[in-house]
Amino acid sequence: SGFNSDKSPQLYLTDPAGTYSAWKANAIGGRNEKAVQEFLEKNWTANLPEGDAVRLAIKALLEVVDSGSKNMEVAVSRYGMPMRLLTESELDAIIADIEREQEEAKKEKEASTAMET
Repeated sequence: SGFNSDKSPQLYLTDPAGTYSAWKANAIGGRNEKAVQEFLEKNWTANLPEGDAVRLAIKALLEVVDSGSKNMEVAVSRYGMPMRLLTESELDAIIADIEREQEEAKKEKEASTAMET
């Protein structure tokens, strides 16, 4: 990843043969790479604010990672600044918020299903 001369973020993937391709969002490594890529393709939208992009990346990882923040690292790149890894406590806070949001959605779905019957 890096930035263009217009300061817009750029993401490239290079395969073992040396062929490279540009991506808007991507995941590499592990046996669940395809599942994460599909999640990103389905949920990514243009011009995501940084916080939303970080949440989307973490949601994608939570689809395939056990033990939450203990098994993931998330880095944020900003133009003109060094890359920064999120701390475990930052990840834990975001994961707790995502899990709370998912639990609320599940309860709402159950309640609407109960009302229909």
